[in-house]
Amino acid sequence: MSQTTSADPLVDKVVETEYPIESVFQDRWSPLAFADRPVEPEKLGSVLEAARWAASSYNEQPWSFIVATKDNPAEFDRLLSCLAEGNQEWAKDAPVLMISVAKLHFERNGKENRHAFHDVGAAEANLAAQATALGLYVHQMAGFDVQKAKELYNIPEGYDPVDAIALGYLGDPHQLSDRLQQRLAAPRSRKPLKDFVFTGSWQQSSPLI
Repeated sequence: MSQTTSADPLVDKVVETEYPIESVFQDRWSPLAFADRPVEPEKLGSVLEAARWAASSYNEQPWSFIVATKDNPAEFDRLLSCLAEGNQEWAKDAPVLMISVAKLHFERNGKENRHAFHDVGAAEANLAAQATALGLYVHQMAGFDVQKAKELYNIPEGYDPVDAIALGYLGDPHQLSDRLQQRLAAPRSRKPLKDFVFTGSWQQSSPLI
């Protein structure tokens, strides 16, 4: 007689969507455990190429990425030091770390680009989708020291670090601390469409969905 086992919440992150979506979006999630395996240079190039082709206001492409890999331990530790202590605990195992940076003013006229962070986010969404398609995982982090990053990397005025990124292959989450396993065990969830898709008036759920 076969025995049915429950799914492991640390690794089984399949979700049910309200409408069909492409697998690169359904399968994308942010792990805390990364494998001790380098990311092939051609795959790293591909995820950055996907970011390159994101849409942006006036095609200004206001994104930059500071990248460090474990192939250069000094540079890797330098970028790792910018992360919040709680993120360093697990991100130290990722083979690739990045910090994204937004250019805050338009090249075309010097005026403030209020869409700069949006456009960097669009580039990172492309990056994450391409990574998922290649069997890689991305974890984006708000928890990092913006001022330290500016100083360590000589980021000039008019540019602002946006977030930090860990990239790599999925590792064994059971090797994480109990605290991180508990955090990872939380089910993936999103607000229902009716809570943020409106027609006619603010917070009036759209009949289109």
